[in-house]
Amino acid sequence: MLYMLKNLSAFLIALALGAFAVLGFAPFYIFPASILSLAGICYLWIKATTPRFAWILGFSHGLGLYCVGIYWIYISLHDFGGMPWWFAGFCTFCLCAFMALFVALVGWLSKKLGSPLISIPVLWGLSDWVRSWIFTGFPWLTMGYSQVPHSPLAGYMPLVGVYGVSVITVFIGALIGYWFAIKPQNFVWKRNAIAAFTLILVAGFILKAVEWTAPFGKPISVALLQGNIAQDEKWSIEAAQSTIDQYLAMINASKAQLIITPETALPVLASQFDPAVTTALTAHAKQNGGDILVGLVQVNSSVTQPDYDRYYNSAISFGSAKTQYYSKNHLVPFGEFIPLKQVFGWIYRDYLHMPLSDLSRGGTQQKPMNLVGQKVAVNICYEDVFGNEIIHQLPAATLLVNISNDAWYGNSYAADQHMQFSQTRALETGRMALRATNTGATAAIDQHGYVLAHAAHFTKTTLNVTAQGFSGSTPYVRWSNWPFILFCFGAIAFVWRRKAV
Repeated sequence: MLYMLKNLSAFLIALALGAFAVLGFAPFYIFPASILSLAGICYLWIKATTPRFAWILGFSHGLGLYCVGIYWIYISLHDFGGMPWWFAGFCTFCLCAFMALFVALVGWLSKKLGSPLISIPVLWGLSDWVRSWIFTGFPWLTMGYSQVPHSPLAGYMPLVGVYGVSVITVFIGALIGYWFAIKPQNFVWKRNAIAAFTLILVAGFILKAVEWTAPFGKPISVALLQGNIAQDEKWSIEAAQSTIDQYLAMINASKAQLIITPETALPVLASQFDPAVTTALTAHAKQNGGDILVGLVQVNSSVTQPDYDRYYNSAISFGSAKTQYYSKNHLVPFGEFIPLKQVFGWIYRDYLHMPLSDLSRGGTQQKPMNLVGQKVAVNICYEDVFGNEIIHQLPAATLLVNISNDAWYGNSYAADQHMQFSQTRALETGRMALRATNTGATAAIDQHGYVLAHAAHFTKTTLNVTAQGFSGSTPYVRWSNWPFILFCFGAIAFVWRRKAV
């Protein structure tokens, strides 16, 4: 009985530690919280007597992390997707449990391999990376994000990207956890541990001061429009014209060289857009000496299937430069396309009612837009969670622009978490990142990942900022995730060989 109670208390502690780690992410930005959470779970793993026990501890930690960190999935499914509360809760819990399996595997494998100071950080980093592509990817709450932008560990972001910073972050947590779990008496080990800890932090501080890129062209004036259209009205036929009128009025009131609207700001197909309005937008942009970037849905007839129309979530430019397009490529499963329709189609038919649930991909070879003397790499919604995809348009691009609509998640901290990911992309690429969103977080972010200006959430407003383009390549832009991947698999091979000997 005492053994069961002891185990139960360990599971509850692991669950609480996972929830505590959320404080490292936006909107809290308390980066030491995530490191302390990692130190706690690493301590429990090192103390665990069996791989099975470590697996359960890891699952508990992951469940705490994701149930608290992405609870807002429920809001999207229930409040705006029309799903019954019980089914929305069940689906949200299943997603959290699935993601918790990755943390569980880290605990189990690290116990199998041994060498926890190497295996735990490397396996955690790999688990975060695998989550970025398995089943199209959902790398939310990747541990490296918790260090952006204030932690000295953020200085490593232009070198190794967010997954490399995950490894470094977990290593520090593992070092602290190992210290308290083993209570080493060896003076040399203690000295080396303190030296490693200090060196990592000092090097991070120094790297944060490095300018990896150089200014390109003249600064430009930018207007980031936030229409604050309620999600339950956004696609209403009755409200469509008032939404269009509101955004057109906001555009016409702006004198900025580059005006940016949110994702699908205008609830009308681009092909059905009034030519007179298009002409007026172009004329207004030219009068300002620049361009307007508008979020719209495009429709193109399929060449191979004449009776099949393809719909794209797009950004279209009007103004001094020729009209250019960017169409979203990385779509949201169950939100913008239905994976395995034969298996999951019943969910949409019977429970989930979302617009634009059958979109087409825009392609990976799209180029930056030439706007206002800058080369603008546009990405839409949660595409900016995938750093290795953002750099497809670099080093040619000089500015990053994200247009989003996080109204799907209500008054939760999903929008702030999303902005933290944009901050990370700015760090990784050495570029400013501009965000225009429907209800928040509309912001301008500098090349070091710091927010320069941030509009209040759930307000109709125009955020006027000055943006500077940058050229050049960070190491991450040149090499993407390959140094991280090679290091991790090399480290696993080293630990495996060491165990075999």
